[in-house]
Amino acid sequence: MQALPGFRDFLPDACAARNYIFARWREAARRYGFVEWDGPLLEPTDLYKKKSGAEIIDQLFNFTDKGEREVAMRPELTPTFARVIAAHEREFKKPLKWFSIGQFFRYEKQQRGRLREHFQLNCDIVGEAAPAADIELLALCIDLLRAFGFTEKDFVVRISDREFWTDFLREKDVPPDRWDDVLQVIDKFGREPREKTVEKLGGLADPVLKILGDGGKSEKLDQLVNSLRGRGLADFVEVDVRIVRGLAYYTGIVFEVFDRAGKLRAIAGGGRYDNLIEQLSDGAVSMHALGFAMGDVVLGELINETARAREKMQQAIAAEQKIGIYIVIAKEERRPHALAHVQQLRDRGYRVDYALTPEKVARQFQTAEQLGARLAILFGDEWPQVKVKRLETTEQVLVPHTELLAHVANLFY
Repeated sequence: MQALPGFRDFLPDACAARNYIFARWREAARRYGFVEWDGPLLEPTDLYKKKSGAEIIDQLFNFTDKGEREVAMRPELTPTFARVIAAHEREFKKPLKWFSIGQFFRYEKQQRGRLREHFQLNCDIVGEAAPAADIELLALCIDLLRAFGFTEKDFVVRISDREFWTDFLREKDVPPDRWDDVLQVIDKFGREPREKTVEKLGGLADPVLKILGDGGKSEKLDQLVNSLRGRGLADFVEVDVRIVRGLAYYTGIVFEVFDRAGKLRAIAGGGRYDNLIEQLSDGAVSMHALGFAMGDVVLGELINETARAREKMQQAIAAEQKIGIYIVIAKEERRPHALAHVQQLRDRGYRVDYALTPEKVARQFQTAEQLGARLAILFGDEWPQVKVKRLETTEQVLVPHTELLAHVANLFY
């Protein structure tokens, strides 16, 4: 029996790396005042069709449940987020600053940086139309990656503005029902042959290609970059009007994050989607909103390819996995006393381990060192005293067992 294609087993080292990523995500999001929430893994299939159209079906793990409901395992969080906000927004003070870490599923061809399941951080701000919200979200995205040890030499946030292009299309008298098609072509610029791009754009080809070649000028984007410069974060961003994001629900500032070497898929992406909550709630609730998502697969690859970030993760994992205290049982008749103290120490929050079955004392000390224990406490001939050894210095003292808890507390102070 093997895991399904595109799905992963998380052995202890992989699970430790995953937990490291989750911890950095949570720490950074909370520093920005975001609070955590989550939604269900299963949603009505119609929720995703309503947002993305019937073609989304080909990318879903969907089925008919025992109640004859058409359901799907979530491929993304935004539809659930919009549904929850529409139902509960009156219960919370605005603006909302929420984040979530969850697992998502897409039935698609797996390739480097893309599997059929992945974990993803979503950060969203709801109820704020001011550009300050866009700046705050971009700053958070940058700081999330800085938390892993990345610098401006490792990644870049490419920012753009959908309104830059909708204003352009309006000036060119392009009917609104064609806007999404044109934006899709621009979004794929550089990933499709130039001839195909020209063919799809038709009469718009020359002016669009000129803008893409010149880089485009946007006062709004310049102001955004200047605001980030005031925070010392401007070196992490570049204005790039080629970024429009293929999803039709984006309405304003959009951005994507890439590794500077250009080896990987986008690390993160998002933007402003002021109309989506109204659309998914059938007009019941209309609220400004913006957000971004960052997946663990591409991020994990970038960590492993960047020495500084990889070493930082390895050091953090090693520190997290260390045992505080190892109990060495030198005499089996002392095992009941040793286990009583194991429980007392654990009750006080110490990480404690011991040999479940009789082992030679030397082997137990070897295990203690392998687990990175700070202390080894030996229960043997010295009873009713125990020998406490600091493994870093090899210093050891005899302590009455009745005073052991107080002695350990002083050493860990």
